[in-house]
Amino acid sequence: MSVTSENANPIAASSTSAPRLVLAPTRARAVLDGGWWPRSWDPAAELPGLVLALAERHGRIRHIMLNLHAWDSRPRRLTIGPDVVRLGWFDTLDPALLVATTGRDIQVDLLVVPPATPPAAAERAMAAAADPADLRRAPEILAAVRVPPAATARSDAYGVWDNEGGGDGVTRNGREPRIRAGRD
Repeated sequence: MSVTSENANPIAASSTSAPRLVLAPTRARAVLDGGWWPRSWDPAAELPGLVLALAERHGRIRHIMLNLHAWDSRPRRLTIGPDVVRLGWFDTLDPALLVATTGRDIQVDLLVVPPATPPAAAERAMAAAADPADLRRAPEILAAVRVPPAATARSDAYGVWDNEGGGDGVTRNGREPRIRAGRD
């Protein structure tokens, strides 16, 4: 079986590491269906193992939604054996959440524990996410287990973004902002 993503070289399935994943014992009316702790923010390296593990439990996975800013790259498709998984990248989806849709249109919501999280905190977060009695949302779970801010911080181009057109607030089009003198 081979694993490929758009704009990436094939990856042998044997090189896919087992995901650090904890799923709820049954599909209940819970907020989350489990927790996942990727080893990096590289979707080509992390998602194949997750897709295979989810497919064992839920059947074919056809679509995954992720936060646009949390990951290192943004492939549109991931081919795992005969199946193609479509990847959607969303600005408004919380970085602590991954949403997978199965071939039977079942939605699987997973807490995404940042890779740099200390092991004890990550294990507590995944256990809480897989507990059907825990009704907290993904960001609340990460805050409760005290994931250090450094674990969730990303140093990329999206780190500085203002509300007025996506600039850095200092320069626009390579020029310094003009200072206008007020008239008295």
